[in-house]
Amino acid sequence: MTRLLVKKGRIIDPSSKLDAVKDLLIENGKIIKIADKITSSGAETIDAANAWVLPGLVDMHCHLRDPGNPEEETIASGTRSAALGGYTSIACMANTEPPLDNRAQIQYAISKAQKEGLINVFPIGAVSKGLKGEELAEIGFMLEEGAKGFSDDGKPIMNAELMRMALQYLSQFDLPVISHCEDSMLSSGGEMNEGALSTELGLKGIPKLAEEIMVERDLRLAEKFGRVHIAHVSTSGSVDLVRQAKKRGVKVTAETAPHYFSLTEEAVRGYNTNAKVNPPLRTAKDVKAIIKGLGDGTIDAIATDHAPHVIEEKNVEFGLASNGMVGFETALALVITFLVNTKALTPLQAVPKLTIMPANILKINKGTLKVGSDADVTIVDPKKEWTVDASKFSSRSKNSPFDGMKLQGKVMHTIVGGRIVVKDSQLVK
Repeated sequence: MTRLLVKKGRIIDPSSKLDAVKDLLIENGKIIKIADKITSSGAETIDAANAWVLPGLVDMHCHLRDPGNPEEETIASGTRSAALGGYTSIACMANTEPPLDNRAQIQYAISKAQKEGLINVFPIGAVSKGLKGEELAEIGFMLEEGAKGFSDDGKPIMNAELMRMALQYLSQFDLPVISHCEDSMLSSGGEMNEGALSTELGLKGIPKLAEEIMVERDLRLAEKFGRVHIAHVSTSGSVDLVRQAKKRGVKVTAETAPHYFSLTEEAVRGYNTNAKVNPPLRTAKDVKAIIKGLGDGTIDAIATDHAPHVIEEKNVEFGLASNGMVGFETALALVITFLVNTKALTPLQAVPKLTIMPANILKINKGTLKVGSDADVTIVDPKKEWTVDASKFSSRSKNSPFDGMKLQGKVMHTIVGGRIVVKDSQLVK
């Protein structure tokens, strides 16, 4: 019998509307008691005074590059990086090489994660075979093997009839299509947000309409045929479209990523390829709208969209550089620094977007500290200042535009199934 006692932490558990200083007792991988004062002889004790004790963070959108590109990331390196960021469960997207588009590939991802992963890994299956957007993949078989969602993320589903069929098929399981909303005709060849700055820098722009037109299409399809989850919302127009759709009763959820509420297109100045993402960083107006959308519940979840790339893919001309940035080890600190500390969101508003909301969208039994639940716990010092040093990330890739930025909020301990995997901000060997 293994016991772990977390003492005097501020427990923030939105699933039970708890926000109070209490003790938490873990036994045999489960949370067995939360009370004002707990004593347990023989238990290993963590002093969490002045810290937040959170449900283990859940990332519903990341890229682990396995199979296909182990030089960028592996399940082993990615889950170590995620654990350091306080994540205990992550959902990896299907755009690997080859893609996760059939039963065998889902089996591979799950078995590899069980052997090498430090935390829980849930695979997302492809909507279409080969991510080609032409024919539905083996959705039913992948569900049987353990896929927790479906997306062609990285590529939009341009074929509206295919999107309709995917929505209808998944509606029988009450699961959404996770939609990468991008009109590839409008965005073709684009390198950054379209506007005055793209003109100044001589870079081809990606108009906001490239995202918003597809958001509108998918909302209309979902209104008739099923559920949709809008990935990586980046524009004010998209926020408004989702807000109005929710008012109409459309079955829609949405996510954004930390870089869309903490950075603007100005981060691209100097042709900084680490700030090149898809969808691109937008304007201050869009950042303001996304923060408002997080605050009023229009945007349900915050996902990292962790997208690792080796230096050879980033240290090139801007137009040739790959899209994406790593995000596991900075996400929680960015939420604290840019949302909580600015009072845009309270801790009890911010935490569910990193825990119970993504867990509910994917229908995984995570993101809670309720008694009897799996002992996945994140302990963070919300006041601790630190400077991002991407060279020290556990990810195999270091492509972060936040390198050198001073943030507040440091993960001290990460507990997965009652086992401490990060202690005093260091991986447990």
